[in-house]
Amino acid sequence: MKGSIQKITPNLWFDRQAEEAAMYYTSIFPNSSVGRISRYGSVGHDIHGMPEGTVMTVEFQLDGQSFVALNGGPHFSFTEATSFIVHCANQMEIDYYWEKLSEGGDEKAQACGWLKDKFGVSWQILPENLSEMIGDSDAEKAALVMKTLYTQKKINIDALMAAYEG
Repeated sequence: MKGSIQKITPNLWFDRQAEEAAMYYTSIFPNSSVGRISRYGSVGHDIHGMPEGTVMTVEFQLDGQSFVALNGGPHFSFTEATSFIVHCANQMEIDYYWEKLSEGGDEKAQACGWLKDKFGVSWQILPENLSEMIGDSDAEKAALVMKTLYTQKKINIDALMAAYEG
């Protein structure tokens, strides 16, 4: 994690699972690693309330993208208003990421390629050509793809392609 600082870095707020989450995510994505881990000290205890020595932040990378995980306590939780899109080249990748990230997650939160993982973080596991298909200048083709998409939880690329190709 040395070198230049990424201009924009997503910061994920966890109660106390920052290190566990970073380890979990880096085990799923290639070209990933856990970096610097900082810990709470005695300074500011009246504000943060965390025991001295507790993990405060974990810097990590997922496929080269930098993130920070913060143990900030139970004050905030994740919502579907923020999600991470995983662009997949084929069905094998979709199946892999869906299986790994949905393990222990909320099955009720699964629709149209969206899932919520065991930490409550939302992910979109999508084929890399989905934007192209739903943004096609042929509105009928785009509508057929959307109609098919709405029937799926985990994406089936063959079904989307069949709808797109008519």
